[in-house]
Amino acid sequence: MPASRNSSPEALGERAQRLLRGLVEHYVADGRPVGSKTLARDLGLGVSPATLRNVMADLEQLGLIAAPHTSAGRVPTAKGLRVFLDALLRAQPMDAAAEGALRDRLGQSEPGHLVETAGRLLADLSQQAGVVLLPRRDVARLRHVDFVPLSDERLLVILVTDDGDVHNWVVRQPSKADPAALNRAANYLTEHHAGKTLAQVRGALLDELTRAQTEVGALMQAMLDLANQLAPPPPDTAPGDYLIRGESNLLAQADPAADLRKLQALFQAFGEKRELLRLLDECLHGQGVQIFLGAESGYQFLGDFSLVTAPYEIDGQVVGVLGVIGPQRMPYQHVVSVVDVTARLLGAALNRRLPNPT
Repeated sequence: MPASRNSSPEALGERAQRLLRGLVEHYVADGRPVGSKTLARDLGLGVSPATLRNVMADLEQLGLIAAPHTSAGRVPTAKGLRVFLDALLRAQPMDAAAEGALRDRLGQSEPGHLVETAGRLLADLSQQAGVVLLPRRDVARLRHVDFVPLSDERLLVILVTDDGDVHNWVVRQPSKADPAALNRAANYLTEHHAGKTLAQVRGALLDELTRAQTEVGALMQAMLDLANQLAPPPPDTAPGDYLIRGESNLLAQADPAADLRKLQALFQAFGEKRELLRLLDECLHGQGVQIFLGAESGYQFLGDFSLVTAPYEIDGQVVGVLGVIGPQRMPYQHVVSVVDVTARLLGAALNRRLPNPT
């Protein structure tokens, strides 16, 4: 198989695909180079070690596997791992008992501790580091709204949400409005939009008020001007923080002679937050489980580590991301299921904490 040929799974052929999958799974399990005799014994391909050596030579030409030093065995390269993760990975479904225990732990958690619980469960179940991007603020449901004039030109907007948080920010008054008009406007918004998320409120206001302004006159015009001020998300609705649990798992698995410097760089990125937040924010727009493999992901801070993520939802809307960070030689078959199930169950637990819209 010449090196110039396409190294997609389809181009590899079934035998080469099975060999690459088996080699990666063996390497992930014990961290040692994998030889043809081991693969011939365990894969059941019905061919001799000599034939397998030829296939391995083809895979090596394609840059999918490599021989470390003078070892007779082979290890997957970053390119080989990517082919495996994109097309050959077979996730191991979480067994019913483990999934039930995970559901119970999240179900018993206090509302304010759900994200913390999810992070610790991710770390415990994966034996890696668990990371959770905190839910966006604009998915909380509106309970009450008030407008408080600060001056002829400034207006304080106060939103109280179902989780007890108070959101407030100052906008410019489009026109001077008397307190009675502002009170009517606040009552209107509370009556018609209580129970909706802040994102839903913002999305509905401009359209609703534009259609209604000719019917209710000056007051609605003032509300429309105000809605134009409120339409952009408040500053605190952007993803702004995350938590990480289980960093000690990474330290416990590290080779002191080779990995501590790499871990130091990763932990520094955890502390600085900027790059990891950018990556997690990118995951908000993805579908399902995503795997970022080391520096080839475009994020240098990952180095020789990988990040497996999945979004979690409230009312069908993505509000955050969670995942697992670990060495590239991590048990992806297990970790992918842990991340996928935890994201689904965290979303379900958060949904149960929300009252039905009125």
